[in-house]
Amino acid sequence: MTSLLPYIGPKLLRAALSIIVVVTLTFFVLRASGDPALQILGPGARAPDLAAFRQQWGLDQPLYVQYLRYLWGALQGDFGNSMLAGKPAAELVLERMPLTLALMLPALALNVLIGIPVGAYAAMHRDSWIDRSVMMLTVLCFTVPSFVLGLLFILIFSVTFGLFPSGGADKWQSFVLPVLTLGTGGAAVIARFTRSAMIEVLSQLYIVAASAKGVTWRQVIYHHAFPNAIIPILTLLGLMLGGQVAGAVLVENVFGWPGIGQLLVISVGNRDLAVVQVILLLVALTMTSANLTMDLLYGVVDPRLRNARQGSH
Repeated sequence: MTSLLPYIGPKLLRAALSIIVVVTLTFFVLRASGDPALQILGPGARAPDLAAFRQQWGLDQPLYVQYLRYLWGALQGDFGNSMLAGKPAAELVLERMPLTLALMLPALALNVLIGIPVGAYAAMHRDSWIDRSVMMLTVLCFTVPSFVLGLLFILIFSVTFGLFPSGGADKWQSFVLPVLTLGTGGAAVIARFTRSAMIEVLSQLYIVAASAKGVTWRQVIYHHAFPNAIIPILTLLGLMLGGQVAGAVLVENVFGWPGIGQLLVISVGNRDLAVVQVILLLVALTMTSANLTMDLLYGVVDPRLRNARQGSH
């Protein structure tokens, strides 16, 4: 464990600093974007009611006092209450998390199960019609915005053929179109990235040497090329895990999915500060944790890093 500290320590410090920056920026930007009292009570609210609301939620205090109070509460697990619901903000987010995870995890699995094999297959048939077709399809899937893709799926599979519901979360069929929408763009990105990584690895001298020694092409791919190509893909997967939360904002609102993404849009529109801060903190924690995990996995996947750490002690 001690030998890992020089490797893990700086990464943990960067992750902690990233989270602090996100918390700080979120806090001040939200308060600079508008007055929650006016947004929630309405422009016709009386001045005494507005003053009482600001006093109740501590909005009448200097910003630095609000910020320090928020940090102190967050360190104790208190992220404030929702101004709309009057409940703890973290509780509201946790209530919606299972439905968001029910979209994110299958979509992430779809990204990997489709993107990596398709990208690797295209790389092994470089410059063929298969490769060109795959790349054209991935460009199309990647460039089309998720909300446009979702509306297109609704038009085709719900309106035209009536195969799946166009919204809601009351039955298993309701999961299909949101997961497909959320997973399609990610699969296209992974496919393109996998293709590039595989092509770079396949051009290395050790691949040529392995083929010259009589190693079968299948063995070259599975035992030499793919293990080395997967290393940069891990970085991409770490970034995409946090990006899935951001992507869920659009997809959930297109399909009327009652998850964290829909809650974020409602909370931003109503300046429900505590809820927005919890959701953005969750996104930051997800991304930093995923990237940290992927960094640690490098030592398992890439023997060069493992040997370098062992050689330094």
